[in-house]
Amino acid sequence: MLVAGACAPGEQVDEQLNAALATITADDLVEHVQVLASDEFEGRLPGTPGEQKTLEYLVNEFERVGLEPGNNGSWFQEVPLVSIAADPDMTLSIRGASAVKGYGYGDDFMAWTTRVVEQIDLEDSELVFVGYGVVAPEYEWNDYAGLDVEGKTVVMLVNDPGFATEDPELFNGRAMTYYGRWTYKYEEAARQGAAAAFIVHQTEPAAYGWNVVQGSWTGPQFNMVSADNNMSRVKVEGWLQLEVAREIFEMAGLDYEALKEQAKQRGFEAVPMGVSASTTIRNTIELSTSHNVLGLLRGSARPDEVVVYMAHWDHLGRNPDLEGDQIFNGAVDNATGTAALIELAEAFQSLATRPERSILFMPVTAEEQGLLGSAYYGENPVYPLAKTVAGINIDGVNIYGRVRDIFIVGYGNSELDDYLADAAGTQERMVKPDRQPEKGYFYRADHFSFAKQGVPVLYTDTGDDNVEHGVEWMRGRKDGWTATHYHQPCDEYSAEWDLVGAVDDLQLLFIVGYRLANESAFPDWREGTEFKAKRDAMMAGMP
Repeated sequence: MLVAGACAPGEQVDEQLNAALATITADDLVEHVQVLASDEFEGRLPGTPGEQKTLEYLVNEFERVGLEPGNNGSWFQEVPLVSIAADPDMTLSIRGASAVKGYGYGDDFMAWTTRVVEQIDLEDSELVFVGYGVVAPEYEWNDYAGLDVEGKTVVMLVNDPGFATEDPELFNGRAMTYYGRWTYKYEEAARQGAAAAFIVHQTEPAAYGWNVVQGSWTGPQFNMVSADNNMSRVKVEGWLQLEVAREIFEMAGLDYEALKEQAKQRGFEAVPMGVSASTTIRNTIELSTSHNVLGLLRGSARPDEVVVYMAHWDHLGRNPDLEGDQIFNGAVDNATGTAALIELAEAFQSLATRPERSILFMPVTAEEQGLLGSAYYGENPVYPLAKTVAGINIDGVNIYGRVRDIFIVGYGNSELDDYLADAAGTQERMVKPDRQPEKGYFYRADHFSFAKQGVPVLYTDTGDDNVEHGVEWMRGRKDGWTATHYHQPCDEYSAEWDLVGAVDDLQLLFIVGYRLANESAFPDWREGTEFKAKRDAMMAGMP
């Protein structure tokens, strides 16, 4: 779907815009995905030969389309990482008053450490059930009130009380807050002095199955390294499979379901469980350097002001312990998004008149390990964040054909909603809020690293209203893909994909970026959004 005159009000019909949009094609996307998601690239794990092949491909493509190196003459921003691979032969031992029960790594629990040490020993650490493990003064909620968990192992529920109660007055209702994310829960446990922290897995509030937990935390885990070698983190971070958690609670003489109900009530008090946990984690440690890739289209009038398109190039690599297919090819996640950056870069470069602001195309590393590449850029920006107009993130594209709608993840947060709505009007499509805000997708992708720094962001998701097959069919396809392909070796390219809808979506994102790159305004966060104060302070310091 092409447009005419689709940007700032009052523009005349812009033939060069339509010509640029026409360069974004399904065939080109397929060509890039087939390379990036091939077995030759070995799952694109940072620090492996798969990374080097990915970097070479991206640089070659950026050079081909005419971008320039985006980091002071270099195509790369180095991202220092530590890879910690836990010995999968570990067990978890739970000691009760009259029995000891052992559990197996993978099927029963997952555990790891972010501390840069060769061995971690957790010995008879008392278990304490801390509900959701949340300290949120703005919601008048403190699961650790009056509690000393120094040296203890905290057990907690996934998501947050708002999701559990569906009370719109509690937290953010069914929409997940950052307090519901596993990253926050481990961070808070560390602040409280816990020795270990386990989250009880449940598919609905987690938004993914146990197979995703296994796939995501098996093998080398990458982290950035703090000055204290991450010793301020808890010794052991992990997940408990639901039935295992129920068994441990029963062993402790506690009713898991009853306590789960209590945990969502205001005033909940943590419960010492009367059992203890022991495990030993033996690590293989490697310090490494991965890379963000930066390709720049320099602006013609205000080159110091930058619009950023980002997508993570990495995936989960190879798991040699699997029978059969061992390579996590990451075709949808996120060879498609990486391919989209190449297509967008080529489209912008084809414009007869260069945009006034610069546009940075940035495939980032280590998203699968906790948004590490984008977080590193956010903390070490190549271009000042106050001069960064917006961040547009692409993580997966529509593989099921044309749709009449498009979702904004984090709808209502910023004025960028209006930019996308204006663009969508040119395709006679509707912009809608994320239909599953309880899954916390806003906090699970690289744009969040920019949002945390105050930069307005746009992150879209595939619509539901499939032109050919309708809503229920489309939802079934999307939900089915998540259940069977997400973070699994079967996330591979298929000739059955229909990328015409992906082309539509990328054309919308092009139109948004084109408008941002040719106007003088800086879009802002909405009033009351948690990131607005940081942006306001940042912009107040600008001349």
